[in-house]
Amino acid sequence: MATKNSETPVEISIILPCLNEEKSIGGCLEEIKSVIEKNALKAEVIVIDNDSTDDTAKIVSGLLPSFTNLRLIKETRRGYGRAYLTGFKYTQGDYFFMADADGTYDFKDIPRFVEKLKEGYELVVGNRFRGMMAEKSMSWHHKYIGNPILSFLAKKFFGIEISDIHCGERALSKKAFEKMTLYTAGMEFASEMIIKAAKANLKITELPVSYEPRIGESKLRSFRDGWRHLRFIFLYSPLVLFLIPGIILFSIGLISILVLYFGTFSLGNIRLSLHPMFLSAGSIIAGYQLIYFALFAKTYAITHMGEKSELFETLFKYITIESAGITGMAFILCGTALYSFIVYHWIHQNFGSLNEIKNSIAALTLLVIGVQTISSSFMLSIIGIKER
Repeated sequence: MATKNSETPVEISIILPCLNEEKSIGGCLEEIKSVIEKNALKAEVIVIDNDSTDDTAKIVSGLLPSFTNLRLIKETRRGYGRAYLTGFKYTQGDYFFMADADGTYDFKDIPRFVEKLKEGYELVVGNRFRGMMAEKSMSWHHKYIGNPILSFLAKKFFGIEISDIHCGERALSKKAFEKMTLYTAGMEFASEMIIKAAKANLKITELPVSYEPRIGESKLRSFRDGWRHLRFIFLYSPLVLFLIPGIILFSIGLISILVLYFGTFSLGNIRLSLHPMFLSAGSIIAGYQLIYFALFAKTYAITHMGEKSELFETLFKYITIESAGITGMAFILCGTALYSFIVYHWIHQNFGSLNEIKNSIAALTLLVIGVQTISSSFMLSIIGIKER
């Protein structure tokens, strides 16, 4: 449901997601109206009522007759990202301004953000840490732990020069929005927008903004929402999280197991032979699985989250279930052959004691790797099915 007031030409679309903001929404809209009139902005205001159970929608509806280009849109599926994605569908402006409707942000910043967009920047993000942050406007664990750590990870993993990736006050051009494919429904939407903007090589900058204590009850859940941000960052950085550690573990395990299988290794006065091979085998298996996890994450990002990678799309043409199945069966056959050799030797020893630890470890490793290859290739093919 969308309610519209006027057909006045629009340059700026101001988007406000709302969930039970009856205490603040009226004041926010009055402030926005004042800013629009004072600066003669060609703007529309889109309020997304995200299934509020209080009087939020009623208050907004009461302002419709006196507020030109104010729209009220109903989105019953809750979620910060989902509310914004719904709101974007109704925008008419060339520039989008985004902010929370809880009284934390100063809407007098709207002209500053739009000016930056007109200078050529495609995404402008507020920075609360470099602006005037009022006392008790942000909890200590968000201020000193959550925000800094997640912003640091985004900087390091994606080369983003933004120090407050969770700031809810931001602006972007319509062309920039069309270059990004945004999907996430929850609070991680804030991270997704910045990460995908960086991957699309958009021109990004930040502006210091003021931050006040919110009016009304917070909907933020620190651990749940923090984890969703972290999970999204990891999903888009499988190289750092899985692939590099996987290659290191696999390489160390493979080299060490070959050295120990064909001989011994001395570390000072300590002679390493049989038992360290168990650690080598574990390192190979764990490393191999981490490499596949990297492929899982990257594949999911490509097929379900709008990520693009020419390298991986080329690899998918050659790494098929059939080729992986043949490779996996080859490992399994090699492992089975080794175990058959051990059983044959055992029979010829009249079922007596054997010293076949090295062959047993090698056979077990080959069998596990073979099963991992076949099962993981099936999972990869399932994840690789693109959503319509």
